[in-house]
Amino acid sequence: MIQLDNGGCVEFSMSDPEPIMGKSLLDLLGTFLHPVGKYYEPPLSMKGLSRIRHASAHHGAAIGFKRNQLAKFFVESTVLGLADFRAAALDFMVFGNAYFQIFTDYFGTIKRFQHLPALNIRRMRDTASGQSQYLQMGKNGVHVEFEPGEILHVMDYDTGQQFYGVPEWLSALQSILLNEDSTLFRRRYFANGCHIGYILYTTDPTIDPKVEKAIRDKVKQGKGVGNFQSVYINIPNGKDKGVQVIPVGDISQKDEFERIKNISADDTIVGHRLHPALAGLKPENAGGFGDIQK
Repeated sequence: MIQLDNGGCVEFSMSDPEPIMGKSLLDLLGTFLHPVGKYYEPPLSMKGLSRIRHASAHHGAAIGFKRNQLAKFFVESTVLGLADFRAAALDFMVFGNAYFQIFTDYFGTIKRFQHLPALNIRRMRDTASGQSQYLQMGKNGVHVEFEPGEILHVMDYDTGQQFYGVPEWLSALQSILLNEDSTLFRRRYFANGCHIGYILYTTDPTIDPKVEKAIRDKVKQGKGVGNFQSVYINIPNGKDKGVQVIPVGDISQKDEFERIKNISADDTIVGHRLHPALAGLKPENAGGFGDIQK
C-alpha cells in the first residue's frame, strides 16, 4: 500500500503464479495444410527455433559442439562435401530437420548432394504415386518447387506428426528461455535501475517540507548509471527511527540470479545429453565431474 500526496492510498496485490504458456507446449504441436499454399505448416516456428539457438550460451555451445564432433569424423567425398555436411548437421541440431537436393546423371545415378537451408523448406502434398515433394519458400510469395523425389529429408522423428522433425532438446526449451530471461532481467536492472529496491519510510513530524521534497527528488533521480548513491539527511531533534529504509527487493544482497542460471543451465545440458565438462560447466566440488571416459 502506497500513500499518495493527496492523502489517499493505492493498494497492490499479487495474483497466483501462472505458467509462461497458458497450455502445454506439446499441445501446440500440429501440422496443417497451409490455407493458401501447397505445403504443410511446421509444428514449430522455424524462425523461432533459429533465434532460440542464440538465447543461451550453453544451448548454442552444445549445438556447436555436437556439430563439430560430427564433422570431425565425417569422410568427405565427391558426393557430399564437408561444408554441406556441416551446414546440414547444424540444421538438424537446431530444427530437427536437414535437407539435401539430389543431383543425378542421365541414367539416374546419384552424383552429388547439396545442402538446402531447413529454415525455408516445406513439405508439400504427396504425389498421386505417393512420392514426397518439397518447395523452398522465397520472397514475396515466390516459391521454388522441386521435383518429386528430388529432396532427401533427414529428420528427428516426432510421434505427433510425420511431416517434420522436432529437435531433441525441445524438452529443455523452457529452461533455455528462463536462462535468457534471467540474464535480460539482470542487464535491465543494472542498465536502468528503475526498480523498487527499498521503501523509504518516514515518520518524523519534524522533517521540513523542503527536506522532504529534496528526498523525493533524490529518490526519483535514482535510475540509470550511478544510481547506487548515498543520501545524507540531517533532522535536528529528530526521533529515533524517524527515517527507515526497508529493503524489499535488494538484488545486490539477496537474489536468485545465480541459482536460476545454474539450474537452467543444468536442464539445458540434460536436454542435449552432453557431459557437463564438454558443455563448459564448472564443477562445484573439488572432485570435479570425474573421468569423462567412464
